[in-house]
Amino acid sequence: MIRNETFLVAFDALRANKLRAFLTMLGVVIGSACLVLVVTVALTGRRYVIAQIQGVGSNLVYAELVRNPQQAMALSFEMTPEDLAAVKAGIPQVQEVAGTRDIPMTIVVRGVERPVGLVGVTEGFQTIRHLVVLRGRFFDADDMQSHSKVCLVTKDLADRVFPYEDPVGKDIRIGELRFTVIGMFRERVATFGLSEIQRESAIIPFSLMKYYTGQEIFQVLYAQARQPEDVLSVTRQMEQVLKSRHPPGAVYNVQNLASILDAARSISRALTVVLLVIAFIALLISGVGIMNIMLVTVTERTREIGIRKAIGAQHSEIMYQFLIEAFLISGTGAIAGILIGVSIPVLARPLLPGDLSVPVPWLSVVVAFGVSCLTGILFGYLPANKAAKLQPTESLRYE
Repeated sequence: MIRNETFLVAFDALRANKLRAFLTMLGVVIGSACLVLVVTVALTGRRYVIAQIQGVGSNLVYAELVRNPQQAMALSFEMTPEDLAAVKAGIPQVQEVAGTRDIPMTIVVRGVERPVGLVGVTEGFQTIRHLVVLRGRFFDADDMQSHSKVCLVTKDLADRVFPYEDPVGKDIRIGELRFTVIGMFRERVATFGLSEIQRESAIIPFSLMKYYTGQEIFQVLYAQARQPEDVLSVTRQMEQVLKSRHPPGAVYNVQNLASILDAARSISRALTVVLLVIAFIALLISGVGIMNIMLVTVTERTREIGIRKAIGAQHSEIMYQFLIEAFLISGTGAIAGILIGVSIPVLARPLLPGDLSVPVPWLSVVVAFGVSCLTGILFGYLPANKAAKLQPTESLRYE
């Protein structure tokens, strides 16, 4: 009963000074909204960046021959289909393998020659690189074994050569050979020309690259590990397999995406810490504001406190009254800030890319509410304690 009366007294005191309570609450609103947004943006950004990197190829290991421009490379140094078979057969943790070779080539579009990237690939390339076939199909085993003159083209190349037409089934001349287009594709995650796939590229069965180069050698050899924890082991074993099959002078650069993922996680953690510090500073400032206003309130209400003590209010009741006032300010501000923080991602969703969603994690809501309320109570303790320690006789004489 006493606690209910104390709560009502605290509530009435705030209601009597609505503007002051609102201005005091404003800092908590901003701080709690910042906390929700910081945690949401940090988790969403981290998930998005990691998904983008993994979209290039999950559990991916790749090898390239290190070339010295001042030294001629012996043909025995080059990676071949036999190396591909040895990697797949010799490393149990490997799920899929693929090899590629790309060369610059030209096509004729409406009487004008245009550069195009020609990429020879093996059958597992789509699986490893997560290519999305927009129309038609990818190569099958028959295409590879029968040296069929078929190809897939990127969407940009299809739009360039066959504007307003379905490219599937059409013929395209690349260099000296004519191919039938069996599919149109894109990378699941754009590599912006940093891989063998360019904006305007055509991929063909690897066996047909011999018509252009006279050799069956790979520029890049890919292997996909079965599990993320197998990536480092596959990287080491793949390097050993290549070294064991080639002369001692051959040097291979065998890498994986683990280092890029680790770097992305580190950057994400650093940004999260910086943003959290900013949010906590906002809450700290709001806490100082609560303390200052509450100290002013205690001074203004000294006579009221003296009257309450004179009619029997205990030390704890006075402290609880002012702590409840601080809690109501911080708690209400936290709820308002959380609602703002949750609504911003919802309102911004139509403006975001189609593959990016911004779910608000429940953890951010709990943390924002808890920290905001705790800030109000901690910074409200000093004014509450000061009010509780006032002597009734001195308080009643205060003007």
